[in-house]
Amino acid sequence: MSASGPIAVIGAGIAGVSTAVWLARSGADVILIDRQEPGEATSFGNGGVLAACAIVPVTVPGLMRKAPGMLMDPDSPLFLRWPYLPKLLPFLTRYLANCRANRVEAISRGLALLNADSLAQHQALAGGTEAERWLVPSDYVFRYPDRSAFEGDSFGWNLRRQAGFEWDEIEGTALADYDPLFSPKNSFAVRLKNHGRISDPGRYVKALAGHFLSLGGTFRRAEIFDFRIGPDGLEGLETSDGFIACGKAVLATGVWSKPLMAKLGLSVPLESERGYHLELIEPSAMPAAPTMMTAGKFVVTPMEGRIRLAGIVEFGGLDAGPSEAPFALLERQARAAMPGLTWRETSRWMGHRPAPADSLPLIGAVPGCRDVIAAFGHHHIGLTAGPKTGRYVSGMLTGQKTNSDLSAFDPSRFA
Repeated sequence: MSASGPIAVIGAGIAGVSTAVWLARSGADVILIDRQEPGEATSFGNGGVLAACAIVPVTVPGLMRKAPGMLMDPDSPLFLRWPYLPKLLPFLTRYLANCRANRVEAISRGLALLNADSLAQHQALAGGTEAERWLVPSDYVFRYPDRSAFEGDSFGWNLRRQAGFEWDEIEGTALADYDPLFSPKNSFAVRLKNHGRISDPGRYVKALAGHFLSLGGTFRRAEIFDFRIGPDGLEGLETSDGFIACGKAVLATGVWSKPLMAKLGLSVPLESERGYHLELIEPSAMPAAPTMMTAGKFVVTPMEGRIRLAGIVEFGGLDAGPSEAPFALLERQARAAMPGLTWRETSRWMGHRPAPADSLPLIGAVPGCRDVIAAFGHHHIGLTAGPKTGRYVSGMLTGQKTNSDLSAFDPSRFA
C-alpha cells in the first residue's frame, strides 16, 4: 500500500469492482471512480455466462479466408461499418496476424489461466454478499446442427481438451429430453459442467459495488482526464470532479482505457468490438442452461424474467450508434432456434467489448508509470475473468505473491 494516498480504481465494471473489493478486503484505502454508476457499461450487457471454456479466440486459423464472405452474408454474425475501415486497418492487420495456429495456442493458454476456475472465483468474490443471489452454477451447452459440424470445430475443442476440460456429447432423444426448447434441427450438443451464469449482470455488479462500500470504500462519479505524475511517482488524477489524490491507480475502463494509456506513453492496439444483445421479456419457456448456438455464434442465457441473446461481432468504433441489422439477425436466429417460444416484448442493447490485437487482456504495471496497474482488454471474457483479474491486481498492489505466470498479460508487450 502507498503512503502517499489511497488506491484509485478507475472503472466500475466487473474488473474494476472486483479489484476494489479484493483491495478493500485486504485493508487498503480505495476510491472507485467511474463516469457512470457501477455496472452500467459493458458489464451490463454481456451474455451472462461464466464461460470457463471460452479459451479459443476469435482469430482462429482460417478466419482470414472466411471473413470476406462473412461480411457479405446477411446471416453471418460478422459486421463492419465500412466508413470506419480506413481507421480500423492498422489494428486489423495486427489482429489477423494472430490467426496462426501457434499464436492461437499461446493465446489459449493465457485465457485458460484466467478462465478455468471462473465459477469458484465468482463464488469467492460474491459469497456472503447481496450479489450472491444473481450467481447460478450451471452447465454450458454448445449446440450444433449435427455431429459433423461439431467435428469441424475440432481445432478449438482440442485446445479445450489440452486445457483439461471434459464434456458430454448429447444427441437425439437424450438431447430433446435435456432441453426441449430448441429446434431438432440443432441435433447435436456438447455439455460442459461446472460453469455458471449471472441472472442479472448489471445488478450483480451493482451489488458487488455496494459490498465494496460496506467495507469502507468510496465511490466518486467522475471522468478521468489525465494522471498527475511528480518526481516521486503518481500524485493523483485530473478529473471532471476536480483533482483526486492517490498514490497508486488501477486502470480498468475497458476500451476507454486506450486514450488514458496514451497519456502514460503507451500506444495499445485496442479496438471496440461492438456487441449486441436482444432480450425476450417474459418468455413462455426457459432454456435448461446457457446455450451457445454455434451456427450463429450467439448465446441464449436464461435470466431474471427474460432470455438474453448475445453475440455479434461488429467493427465500427466508439462513436456510431447501433446498427439495425444485428438486432434483426438475432431475432431471426431466435425464432429459428426456438420455434415454439413466445414472449411479451423485446429490449435491445449495444456495447463495446475491449479487443486487444492479440486477444489477451493487459494486467500489470504500466511501463511509463509503475504506479498505474492495467486491468482491461478482456474482449469476450470480461465477466468470466473479472474476479480473478481483480484478485491478481490486488495482490500486485498489496505484495501478495502468486504462483501464476502473468507474463502473457504484461502491458510492456506493447511498449
